[in-house]
Amino acid sequence: MRHNKTGRRLGRKPDHRQHMMRNMVTSFFEYEKLTTTVTRAKELRKLVDKMISLGKRGDLHARRQALQVIRDPKVVGKLFEMIAPRYQERPGGYTRIIKLENRQGDNAPMSIIELVEEEFTPKTKNAAPVAAAESVVEPPAAETSDSAPETSVEEKTEG
Repeated sequence: MRHNKTGRRLGRKPDHRQHMMRNMVTSFFEYEKLTTTVTRAKELRKLVDKMISLGKRGDLHARRQALQVIRDPKVVGKLFEMIAPRYQERPGGYTRIIKLENRQGDNAPMSIIELVEEEFTPKTKNAAPVAAAESVVEPPAAETSDSAPETSVEEKTEG
């Protein structure tokens, strides 16, 4: 049983899966777009978001942590100098997964994972008064509910 073990196994042993995800993260940041299966893209999104968060921190320790996952120093430099500053104001959600048609050979669901380029605009929260919220919770008087069922019951018994 796999109790408390998160993440998808992707049909590979742990070492192979880890190396595959590191290669995918490196390729993703190199080209800023990647075409892969939907399940791999969903797993890749977790690592990409962590790496961009490290890039937003920008200190030496964060750079060394990113180098543990991304093995190419040029790609880590691109992440810290070019990619992460674009998302400085964005609190999360750096990637988008777009589903494509199934793959020809094995009918696997394919997708494109790419970086989000739109400008982030935070939503404003509307503060509702507490008194108004409590009055909405209580239902109206039983006058409206009594009149409607009586007429419908009488019509059904007559017809």
